[in-house]
Amino acid sequence: MKNILLVDDSALMRRVLCDIIETDKRFRVQDRAVNGLDALSLLSRKTYDAVVLDVNMPQMNGLELLKELQKRKISAKIIMASTDTADGAKITLDALELGALDFIHKPTNSLECRNGVFGEELLRILAAVTELESPQTAPSPVRRMVGTAGAASQLVRPVSPARPTAAAGQLPLPERPEKRVPPSPFGKAAYDPGNQIVALASSTGGPKALQAVIPKLPANLKAPVVVVQHMPPGFTASLSERLNSLSELNVKEAAEGDVLLPGNVYIAMGGKHLNVVNMGGRYTIHYSDEPAREGVKPCANYMYESLMDSKFDRILCVVLTGMGADGTQGIQNLKAKKKIHVIVQEATTCAVYGMPKSVVNAGLADQAVQLEQIAQEIITNVGVK
Repeated sequence: MKNILLVDDSALMRRVLCDIIETDKRFRVQDRAVNGLDALSLLSRKTYDAVVLDVNMPQMNGLELLKELQKRKISAKIIMASTDTADGAKITLDALELGALDFIHKPTNSLECRNGVFGEELLRILAAVTELESPQTAPSPVRRMVGTAGAASQLVRPVSPARPTAAAGQLPLPERPEKRVPPSPFGKAAYDPGNQIVALASSTGGPKALQAVIPKLPANLKAPVVVVQHMPPGFTASLSERLNSLSELNVKEAAEGDVLLPGNVYIAMGGKHLNVVNMGGRYTIHYSDEPAREGVKPCANYMYESLMDSKFDRILCVVLTGMGADGTQGIQNLKAKKKIHVIVQEATTCAVYGMPKSVVNAGLADQAVQLEQIAQEIITNVGVK
């Protein structure tokens, strides 16, 4: 049974959330905190399998707690559950950058919380978060492109040396065999610029990981970059604006009909599936409204499969941190028709080694690269003007 810490200043909301969580026999709310200070005291003395954290609270709010945990190097798997996550995209992005793993929009009243949809989503996220393998206890044996270890280690959720990484009482997860990454089909000597595209997928931990990749790409990159980051409607515009403010190249939330141009990054709109289509000899963005796939919308599988009939000479697929297996099937289908190169984020620098691991286990990865080195590998593969 997984132990949960619930942090919310509303007594009624604490009761409602507790009732929802404990409808699932896999979880129990071990402790409740009324604000960030209360939670900080508990997290300094105890460990939990997950923390459900509100944002707006007296004395110490959720963001202040995340900063304090980071400062004290206290590790915790935190899910933000706040009314702010609906319209407060900036606050949500701040929380994700500060170490929160995922977020869910909490309805403004207890009746809406009990309608079933919110509860199902909360339990789904809790199940995913609490079943995570620690990358430090289950390293990938694949070939790595290793950067500076010190720099890379700063991108893993902070862990105090005095505290174990795994939560106390957490059942050990079974080790799953991983396949070794085959040699790269694209040697540097065989590099041929041509007509090319970078297609990137990310999920949990992705907003922070993207900030370690996109701003390092030059404005004269010799390819457009399309990105599927799992987010609901209303958040991808803020993510795009933030990345654009940090980057040399142009970053935008992709709009219907956008023509793909080198040196530009197009981030899929939340709640729609992004496809790359050939319109009159020019590759453009087209959105479709199929149901969620792999439980997500946008889904990277659709993006990769939309490239199957393209005439790109070179397709570089990049899979960053994230829960689940989105991207694997799409890359597998794409690789059956096109010669592509696949880079996955290496395990120890992932917030969640789910999506990259799925690609590795399917035998589809050509390189496993530490997060700090992924931008350079993109540049090496597609070149600059």
